[in-house]
Amino acid sequence: MTGCKQDMEDNGRSNEDDNAEIRWKLRSLPPAHYIFKIENFSLLSDANVECFKSADFEVGGYKWMLSVYPRGNDDKNGDGYISLYLVLSESNKLAFNQEVNVYFKLFVYDHISDNYWIVQDADEKVRRFRGIKREWGFDKLISVSDFKDDSNGYLRNDSCIFGAEILVIENANKGECLSMVKTPTNNTYTWTISEFSKLGLDYTTSKEFSIGGSKWSIRVYPKGEPKEKGKNLSIYLMREDDGNGRNVYAEFILRVRNQLEEEHGEFKGEYDFKPNHGRGWPSFMSLDDLNVKSKGFMRNNTLIVEVEIQTMTVIKELS
Repeated sequence: MTGCKQDMEDNGRSNEDDNAEIRWKLRSLPPAHYIFKIENFSLLSDANVECFKSADFEVGGYKWMLSVYPRGNDDKNGDGYISLYLVLSESNKLAFNQEVNVYFKLFVYDHISDNYWIVQDADEKVRRFRGIKREWGFDKLISVSDFKDDSNGYLRNDSCIFGAEILVIENANKGECLSMVKTPTNNTYTWTISEFSKLGLDYTTSKEFSIGGSKWSIRVYPKGEPKEKGKNLSIYLMREDDGNGRNVYAEFILRVRNQLEEEHGEFKGEYDFKPNHGRGWPSFMSLDDLNVKSKGFMRNNTLIVEVEIQTMTVIKELS
């Protein structure tokens, strides 16, 4: 490639609009979003027209145009250069102060190598398009003399090709805040299980409840889970699937309330709960102790199971 292009690729060229450098890079793939071909370029550039604009094309939900100044944009001191811009079309109905944030690349076709020059700011800035600033690009892209020099490959049979690739960066206005909360509001859930001895299932589960914005349940194996069958009561705190897929760390106490005095049967644990996963104790309490009336855990064939979440991670949406 010519010395002119090599200098631009290695060292950059000044963009008078914001004093940024222009970076050039050659690639074989054509522009992904739009190609703007101009034929009879010399006749058009000699005409009394300041610039030529492409038709509207849509990318990222917005309509755009390419704008080419064949003799340079005088308002930007581009006289003697080709000026090339990406333009947010007036056909977009933008609300007052609405902005469209965009990362874009412009292209110039090289007929000699059958490749495309990518042209972009050296610092790859994201540009804000809005009502008062709908045009971004390069005031001094290429000097007119270099552009018309056959050995550079920009013009072939008096035609040239420009292009664009656009990435619209949508602001979804979404986010979240993760924090560790001690003693979340309403951090205790009590489950009273009546007719306990008549439960014929391997396990029984409480209704779903919410603590700290997460959904939970308690699972009890009245006769013990398989390895503890007939020996111990098994109890687990279960994290229900609330659809967000996130883990929730919790420090918690599972207890069987003593209905005669304040000496409850309880264990303290901590766990990083996945949705539909639980944590607890397979040998929480021996069935012998459970069924001794004087111990107070079972009264009128009723068992009271309780969970108290002392500390947990809480995720809130950012406004």
